[in-house]
Amino acid sequence: MRQAWIVFCKELRDALRDRRTLGVALLSSVAVGPLVLVMLSALVADVERRADARELRVAGIEHAPSLRNYLERQTYVVLSPPADWQARLLDDSLAEPVVVVAPSFETELAQARPPLVEIVTNSANQRAQAAVGRVSALLAGFNQEQATLRLALRGVSPALLQAVQVAPRDVADPAARGAHLTGIVPIFVLMAVLYGALNAALDSTAGERERGSLEPLLVNPVAHGALATGKWAAVAVVAMLVAVLSCLSFLPGQWLLRSEALAALFRYGPREAALFAALLLPLAGTLAALLMAVAIRSRSVKEAQANASGLMLLVSLAPLATLFGASGADAWQRHVPALAQVQLMMRVLKGEALGAGDLLAPLPMSAALAALGVLYVARQLRRRALA
Repeated sequence: MRQAWIVFCKELRDALRDRRTLGVALLSSVAVGPLVLVMLSALVADVERRADARELRVAGIEHAPSLRNYLERQTYVVLSPPADWQARLLDDSLAEPVVVVAPSFETELAQARPPLVEIVTNSANQRAQAAVGRVSALLAGFNQEQATLRLALRGVSPALLQAVQVAPRDVADPAARGAHLTGIVPIFVLMAVLYGALNAALDSTAGERERGSLEPLLVNPVAHGALATGKWAAVAVVAMLVAVLSCLSFLPGQWLLRSEALAALFRYGPREAALFAALLLPLAGTLAALLMAVAIRSRSVKEAQANASGLMLLVSLAPLATLFGASGADAWQRHVPALAQVQLMMRVLKGEALGAGDLLAPLPMSAALAALGVLYVARQLRRRALA
């Protein structure tokens, strides 16, 4: 342990001496929170702004004065779409769907025939697609009003058309609704920890081999297990520092929220930051060991980066199992590193209580992978010393 401590101090000093790489890692971890929240806030604020504007673009509204009257009574401003609105919908420069009214609208409406009204959108245009539901509900209200007037003229109660009363009821609390919008936050934090561990892991293994400082280090009378443990501890400390800073960055990042609705839904305080950090610290140690195990056989940092790309891709894709899982989270996913942390962080954002069993579930697998990674690094160092 004394030898491992000496190696740890040496490696940590080397990592802190590389101020440019360390500064980039720390700056990225601190900036990830405000950057994510600013992007989310801008998206939600844009949707809220377009909803509050209550504007509707209708092509051929001159053929439907009754429809215009209804829309204006709903406090909507009817606008004509641009001449090239179809092309602008395709190239995503138009952020609203366009309602197209047939020239025979009023004639068919007077003859009790349903006139055609199209809602033209582009499903690949997310901004325009988001307003389709609102426009459909608005036109459904016009349809309901016309049907009610026709029944009233014939002395028929409109209630006869409603066999049942359908009323939606949302049982989700505000925290769960906020987590639906902020679900990418755990993924960004996970990636910050991964890239924070990457630079330190590559520098302490492939970087020393490329600089020629690994062979003189192996000449010293230090056990290879202690050497690997000390190196891993230094890399793990850097990764854990990035993890803590990433979790804390969302606290001041909430000051940048421009959407009042998102600010009310996004509940992230000191408790959530502490739980995020408690979940990510073991993962940081595991990623440090695995990245070192991948990079120890590389002759240069560039080669190590190429070899580590597979592991980084695997960690990046692990959270997608939760997004694409049709049956929700399975029991085995609670024990898989990275995947378990993302699921638990999502539960924290939803305001769910986490027990000791939830926090300890991913620890055995994380500890086993970290131990295997350190043992593999020690074995490779022993082989290099004997070569």
